[in-house]
Amino acid sequence: MKESELTHTIVAELSHPGEKRSANEDRYTVINYRTEVENRPAMLAVVADGIGGHRAGEVAAQITVDTIVKNLTSKKVSDPVAQLKKAVVDAGRAVMQAVEEEPEREGMGSTVAAAWIIGSQLYTTSAGDSRIYLLRGDHFRQISIDHTWVQEAIDYEIITPDEAKDHPQAHVLRRYVGSRELPKPDMRLRLEDDESEAQSEANQGLRLQQDDQILLCSDGLTDLVEDSEIHEALRSQSPREAVISLVDLARERGGHDNITVVLLVVPKLPRRRALGRRTTWLLATLGGGILLISITLIALAASWWLGIFPWISRTPSPSSTSMEPVAPIIEFTSTSLPFDVTTPTGLPTQVGISTPTVTPTPRDTATAFPLPTVAPSNTSSP
Repeated sequence: MKESELTHTIVAELSHPGEKRSANEDRYTVINYRTEVENRPAMLAVVADGIGGHRAGEVAAQITVDTIVKNLTSKKVSDPVAQLKKAVVDAGRAVMQAVEEEPEREGMGSTVAAAWIIGSQLYTTSAGDSRIYLLRGDHFRQISIDHTWVQEAIDYEIITPDEAKDHPQAHVLRRYVGSRELPKPDMRLRLEDDESEAQSEANQGLRLQQDDQILLCSDGLTDLVEDSEIHEALRSQSPREAVISLVDLARERGGHDNITVVLLVVPKLPRRRALGRRTTWLLATLGGGILLISITLIALAASWWLGIFPWISRTPSPSSTSMEPVAPIIEFTSTSLPFDVTTPTGLPTQVGISTPTVTPTPRDTATAFPLPTVAPSNTSSP
């Protein structure tokens, strides 16, 4: 049993020969690494269930695992779907070559289920009846598809799922690695029951979310443990406890086959990092607020200094008329002047001159200039 927290995924894994067999023909691996060019965190998990018994089924399973790992971890990631598919086909070639080299191994083969996580994206493939499950929130389902006679019969509505459980053809495989023909990897990642094949294949590269759980297993588990029981274990227990309890449950119910379970869990965001981001956001918001207030105060001070207040009327009241001297009212009471007035020719002589009353005129009301508009600075949340 091994559990470890790797670069970006928590792993719990366990394989047991079961209660009826002395040898364990299941093989699995979980490898954590970084891609060559992008230096992105990646994880590859492979479960293979050997076929052939005394014909070296465990050899076929080991060849399958080794070939897939070599194909996917030693090359640049360019097209994950195509690369994953090719890795399984190459595993089929390798098993066929091993049979040619040692004819007594004729008939050996292996199922395979593989999950490849690159960054936060999930890619899967399978051949045979080893399965892949996904738990997201309360939604739990098998995202791989069995390649058995009974599954095809269910798809064509020949039998019901309940009838398939104890059907005599339940373990007849329609696809696997090591047959006389190259394997046909299934690239469907099924998220809904009514999806077409094209829709399921388009789900490849599924963006994983925090707390997502991906479980890979051999049929030694699913023959004896219901999907609902797997769901409950993942939902209510830690990864380590869930894996152990599921294997123990299969053993308690007979354990007639090898049992292998690999569980991958997308971890929660570390609390320290979450607090750091929250603090950064608060500081940025506070800084933006202080800047806005400072700009507003500066603008108000400048307006006061220049005497520009758009909200105050500058029209003076009678008591505060301009203090500039005003010409006095001039009045003459006599119609004769104390000196002679020579009137130019052609103009009438004005004997009496009176000056009209000069009324002081208030100064023009000050023109109001609006304060400059200050736009709040954008404060982006991290």
